[in-house]
Amino acid sequence: MNKTEKINIKTLSLPEIEIFFTEKKIKPFRAKQVYEWLWKKSTCSFDQMTNISKDVRQLLKDSFIINTIKINKVQISSDRTIKTSFKLDDDNIIEGVLIPSKNRMTACISTQVGCNLKCSFCATGKLDFKRNLSFDEIYNQVVIINKQAVEKYSRHLSNIVYMGMGEPLLNYNNVIKSIEIITSEKGLAMSPQRITVSTAGITKMIRQLADDNAKFNLAISLNFTDNKKRSSAMPVNESESLQKLVQAIKYYHEKTHKRITYEYILFKNFNDSISDAENLAKFCKITPCKINIIEYNPVENTGFYKSGEKETNDFIEFLGNKNMIVNIRKSRGKDIDAACGQLANKDMKLP
Repeated sequence: MNKTEKINIKTLSLPEIEIFFTEKKIKPFRAKQVYEWLWKKSTCSFDQMTNISKDVRQLLKDSFIINTIKINKVQISSDRTIKTSFKLDDDNIIEGVLIPSKNRMTACISTQVGCNLKCSFCATGKLDFKRNLSFDEIYNQVVIINKQAVEKYSRHLSNIVYMGMGEPLLNYNNVIKSIEIITSEKGLAMSPQRITVSTAGITKMIRQLADDNAKFNLAISLNFTDNKKRSSAMPVNESESLQKLVQAIKYYHEKTHKRITYEYILFKNFNDSISDAENLAKFCKITPCKINIIEYNPVENTGFYKSGEKETNDFIEFLGNKNMIVNIRKSRGKDIDAACGQLANKDMKLP
């Protein structure tokens, strides 16, 4: 049996590993030990499973592989942000970011190789979509970034945001499975309240999140409250119009009673006027919410620019006067292309 014929053991559930051991006349409690090594201890090698006999370890090596992601390149920003490019087993490259702050240690992770939404202001949108990430590849990013946080800053991750490369809700099953393991006592045991999934607005899957009673936080990359503007910059709006989005958001809130976060990137002379702020305030009245105003991080050849300081302050002040909960998200890691919208695998060739 060669490597390509072996199963990635991480795709097996604990009961499936127990069945494997039972069929091999091995006591099934060994499965729990193996499962703990795979997820809680995040081992990349059967040889590291030191409480398992050598014969059983050899059986595992003969029967399975452990898919891994490897660090390809690490860059550290002047503001202490760390961007890591990861090489997958098929040699595709993805990126993840560690964002340290006074009160938080946040991992921004990817869910797809490339992205097919093609938002015109986003560097990732310039990449071809290759494939979805598996749930263990998503999980492994968190493990490595958490290790970086501990080694560099002596703190464990406090938060995880699914805001890296790709559209998470177009990789729904793997995203949900990764969160299940991250929040499980058999995994990293993180609270789902510390996890946020961001979507450009895939309405069918927003409804699915409601039906599945998702416990993590939902953020919507809104950016525009005018269909014409939104469609010009975010092609997904052609099929997922603001009207459809409103109905999905109402459905989500009725089912979960959770507050949604809207992400709104300010673009100079495009969506940063007081009129735009007024439209945003009206949109946000559909359900309880908070708004994250995001500084635009320039990407070459997009035609989009960062809004001016006065326009930004006026925009935020207007929303505040409307009793909106508003936060300004300062850019982190701009000098290493690690800020929001800048993940583009510079090691890979852009069109």
